[in-house]
Amino acid sequence: MERIKINLPGTFSFSTILHIRITDLNYGNHVGNDSFLGLIHEARQQFLLDNGFTELSFAGTGLIMADAAIEFKKEMSYGDAVKISVAASGFDKLGFDIFYLLEIVHPEKNIVAGKAKTGMMCYDYATKKKTAVPEEAIFKFTT
Repeated sequence: MERIKINLPGTFSFSTILHIRITDLNYGNHVGNDSFLGLIHEARQQFLLDNGFTELSFAGTGLIMADAAIEFKKEMSYGDAVKISVAASGFDKLGFDIFYLLEIVHPEKNIVAGKAKTGMMCYDYATKKKTAVPEEAIFKFTT
């Protein structure tokens, strides 16, 4: 079986710490795949806000998720503090990628719990059409 392999960027410009809630757990008593996606969604929102954007106000346009990939590495459990590092790269005319590194915080050394990538497209919600990536956003994320 061919597995997804996510090649993360060498540096991350933002990180946040989220705690695993009881509602994030599935029947296996660990974070479910749907909650994993929710964690990276929250980290993306914080990342965008830290850069002066939102998904609906992205330098004059909006953002919509075109795809998502997740590489699970370690179970996350109730109460775990999870450091999520975020970076944007791979800009083209209509979109870019956001990468995520999830690590369970431990005093000795953080443990990689997973990697993820979301493909983001610039989107005009009023006209329901794809739009070009604003130069302001490219500049902000690449300098």
